[in-house]
Amino acid sequence: MNAPARLREAARDTEVLAEVDVCVLGGGPAGLAAAVSAARGGARTLLVERYGFLGGMGTAGGVTNFAGLYGRRHGRMQPIVRGVVDELLERIEQLGGLNQPQDGLQGRIRVRSYDAPIYKCAADAWLLRAGVRLLFHALAVGCLRDAGGGEGGEGDDAGRIDALLVETRSGRRAIRAREFIDASGDADLAHFAGVPYALGDGQGGALFPSTMARIGNVDAERALAAVGGFKAIDALMEAAAGRWRFARRGAILRPQRNPREWRANVTQVANAQGQAVDATDAQQLSDGELEGRRQLLEYLSFLRAEVPGFEAAELVEIAPQLGIRESRRILGEQVLRGEDVIGSARFADVIGLNGWPVEQHLAGRIEWAFPRDADNAYNHLPFRMLVPQGVPNLLVAGRCASMDHLGQSAARASGACFVMGQAAGSAAALRVAGRFTVAALQQRLRDEGADLDGAA
Repeated sequence: MNAPARLREAARDTEVLAEVDVCVLGGGPAGLAAAVSAARGGARTLLVERYGFLGGMGTAGGVTNFAGLYGRRHGRMQPIVRGVVDELLERIEQLGGLNQPQDGLQGRIRVRSYDAPIYKCAADAWLLRAGVRLLFHALAVGCLRDAGGGEGGEGDDAGRIDALLVETRSGRRAIRAREFIDASGDADLAHFAGVPYALGDGQGGALFPSTMARIGNVDAERALAAVGGFKAIDALMEAAAGRWRFARRGAILRPQRNPREWRANVTQVANAQGQAVDATDAQQLSDGELEGRRQLLEYLSFLRAEVPGFEAAELVEIAPQLGIRESRRILGEQVLRGEDVIGSARFADVIGLNGWPVEQHLAGRIEWAFPRDADNAYNHLPFRMLVPQGVPNLLVAGRCASMDHLGQSAARASGACFVMGQAAGSAAALRVAGRFTVAALQQRLRDEGADLDGAA
């Protein structure tokens, strides 16, 4: 195969858009919590987001529920992710956009669904109130390292990031900061900085993505009677399998706050080789968007023809982007492993808790694996999973933190991402102030209401 053609670009001078203490890349749950926590820690904080709104996969990916905020401890399902996220939930609830908790899988999981537009507005107000500066419509495209960094670099500045490079409608700009937090989901900044990473399961596979949608004009009473149970839609799909093509067995079809509108998690998007779309490949992402929408139209036809209450159903919204579950995961000081989740691991440098089980989106199906201790079905998240190799002023939070494939299948849920983000933001502010230790971080997290499982 011939090598792709290449062009040489002219060197350029890039305008510095901002100089701050902490720059956060990405406005999903990890980025939101990181930015608020850094700003409250006294750091001048800027959050950079590629879209014109916040929420990450919860808005751009159409997820519309928070997973992993609850876990079973001492035999009782209860909130285990606490801290700054409580304020965000309160804001969404005050605006009338938050549902009561909903249980599933025989009471082993609990989620809270929300109205996505309200989430966007609540996040705006939350960050602005905290003093966070926001830069929307900015796509990260690279970074600059300090002159002392790179191979052979020496001294305190060796390997540090000097600036994040972004493309905007105003042109390319640079953002300089003392500390950076990569909450991009895809480890974009860490990748630009040369941090080692893993992609997928190491065998060419990864968690399959989905195109999410909201379906409206549903006869709520008849639909709830037909598919209100957790597995009822699965039985109807099994019975209709000879008449329709389904990308995966089973679906998550749930009513929203308005029961005439339902959330549909029903698609599974593969590449030409039948594996999960590689979210770091532009062409695969483009092809995946097309395939996801095709699957949604076919599923809508099935609902109209086969499911009571959906005869006049309409697609109200297709998520702005393919819902990515897994792409790059950095290799940090500690790797959170699937066994840590199944074995309810405890860590001395705990920053918060994860109560979501291993949830694998495999070819044509979803497989769950729960902690062996059913009465204490949660694990600690260690600070070291946020610390990349070789870049002293970078922390990585969210689904791209240091985890193996199975560990990420659990801790990618929004609850764990809020935990990682709050810890990363607080740690960055402490670094800026020259007061960082793990003990100081844990004390700050406790002061902000985080649940560290009684860690002293």
